Amino acid sequence: MTRRIDVLMPVSGSPYDAAAAAALAPYRAAFAAAGMALAPRPWDLGPGDGDAALALFAWGYHFDVARWDAVLAAWPEERPLFNPPALLAWNTRKTYLLALEAAGIAIVPSRFGRADEASVIAAFDAFGCDALVVKPQISAGSHETIRVKRGDRVAPQDAAIIQPFLPAIAEEGELSLFAIDGTFSHAARKVASGGDFRIQPQFGGRFSRYAPDAEARGVFDAVLAALPARPLYARVDLLRSANGKLALMEVEAIEPDLYPDIAPEVPALLAAALARRIGARAQ
Repeated sequence: MTRRIDVLMPVSGSPYDAAAAAALAPYRAAFAAAGMALAPRPWDLGPGDGDAALALFAWGYHFDVARWDAVLAAWPEERPLFNPPALLAWNTRKTYLLALEAAGIAIVPSRFGRADEASVIAAFDAFGCDALVVKPQISAGSHETIRVKRGDRVAPQDAAIIQPFLPAIAEEGELSLFAIDGTFSHAARKVASGGDFRIQPQFGGRFSRYAPDAEARGVFDAVLAALPARPLYARVDLLRSANGKLALMEVEAIEPDLYPDIAPEVPALLAAALARRIGARAQ
């Protein structure tokens, strides 16, 4: 029997539509081989009638957070969603970093709250740096993320994160370690280029597969252990701080690119993991 898996996709008419459909394509054959048919469904429609749902391509949720929150809050228990709605809701606001810091995880130094002239000046003084990164607490793909220097004007944001700019982003790069079914699967190094501070490909970021060392794996394992639920999939982004140690930049458990282009085994790993989760629920 073939199981139907509803895949949460961008809302109808979204500028992300074509890119999301192309990103989903590499997963179809692997899921079919595992007895599952992928059925795209705009995330704002909520649950469909599939055997389970996968939130991996719910791109654009950050543009309508109230609707996203409502969809997650109303998700029925009998239609399993992966990752679970509670984990997706927790991961929506980057204030989750405070919870992980309280659990003993070293995070990139961060100030949470309103970003304006006064708070930016205070952050420069507190961090003792020459450049800051200011971004919304709810964002994806570096949306509205800016780098500022002393004296730059900053458009006010009521719910922002202010962090020191770390030069490692263009040197060692951001280190992304991935979990599938709660265990390490693969890793990628993402290096900003051309003087930019953003590592996404649309900004010129360079991606490559790499083997994480013991330090990176140690931080990764600690982050996974501190999450409120065991994820079906997750990406943990690390960056080297000014003190020379790796720190957590972000956890992405909603719609991370799992980079099947550099790790072609990923679709099959994810399909097998989801089949196990569905099978465990049926027992």
